[in-house]
Amino acid sequence: MKNTITQFFSALLMVFIFGNAAAQSGNFKAKNPYYSRTATTPLKVSNTEWKKILKPQLYQVAREGATEMAFTGKYYEYDVKGTYYCAVCGNPLFLSTSKFATTCGWPSFYEPLRKDGVKYKKDNSHNMERTEVLCGRCDSHLGHIFDDGPKPTGKRFCMNSVSLEFEPSKKVKK
Repeated sequence: MKNTITQFFSALLMVFIFGNAAAQSGNFKAKNPYYSRTATTPLKVSNTEWKKILKPQLYQVAREGATEMAFTGKYYEYDVKGTYYCAVCGNPLFLSTSKFATTCGWPSFYEPLRKDGVKYKKDNSHNMERTEVLCGRCDSHLGHIFDDGPKPTGKRFCMNSVSLEFEPSKKVKK
């Protein structure tokens, strides 16, 4: 009897743990009233509100300016045609045609999709002079921009994969 009760509570605990993890790893867009791939109006949402909506790693990078570890992001060596969006608000950011191979450890682009799709902010953290790249709609931290990119711009938008969402191009049937 004791063994059966222990097994029951162990099973119940596993359902709670894995069920809770599955709920947290689910698609947060359904819970995010600010997510839109077509809206252009700038968002003014408090970090308190974002913390309720975003997954912890995305919140740390996008709202607190953290950086994911180099060579670990899902889009670092990703080579599929399509569009990259802000993972926080859905703002279109980069086309895959502006992505280029680099050894820096993060996905890099030579130009944004639209000039107003991103914003820039001086960043002197970590005893460096850099320029931070923010989403033009929700002000989320995306990464940094450097002057060592390829032509035609000479820029390298070094982005955190966690701050990006990707949608592959749809093939047109003839």
